[in-house]
Amino acid sequence: MDSRVPIITASSCLELTLAMIKPHATKVPYIVKGVQNIIISNDFYIVRSKQMTISPDLAEAFYKEHKDKFFYNRLITLMSSGISHVYILARQNAIKKWREIMGPTKVFKAKISHPHSIRGQFGLTDTRNVTHGSDSVESFKKEVSLLFPEFNVNKWYETEEIHFRSNNEYFESNPRARKQHRLAPFLQ
Repeated sequence: MDSRVPIITASSCLELTLAMIKPHATKVPYIVKGVQNIIISNDFYIVRSKQMTISPDLAEAFYKEHKDKFFYNRLITLMSSGISHVYILARQNAIKKWREIMGPTKVFKAKISHPHSIRGQFGLTDTRNVTHGSDSVESFKKEVSLLFPEFNVNKWYETEEIHFRSNNEYFESNPRARKQHRLAPFLQ
């Protein structure tokens, strides 16, 4: 067996997650730049990104599981009020890591217990809490099908994932190149 061929295991594969900067936050350039810097500094790859205005119908489909909750109408109104920045991010343990750096959903809790989290730094209220992130692989697949309908998760793992993973190893020896590679979607 050739010792130069890496052994690929499930634990060595990158995980995908959906990340979103909500409309109220995209109106404040320093918040957008702060969240983007946090993405970069936490070694996420930006697999896809776009800016979009989410229609009320799409927001309702996206947050369907919250339909009977008291904050639902407020959430739908917020999410369809302007441009959101939406990302598919990749890294090992992406879902867990993104949720960790977002901080608690409840902003008052985030400001006290996780003041360096995204929501602790930039959140205003429980609805206007700056970011959204998938809470499971199943949620990611549902969310990505709504916001990136052209994206094929299985095809990405079959054809693209290894390139991101191997570029990570390559760029570790050159931090500046790694940063430029990860920043590329922000510079378009």
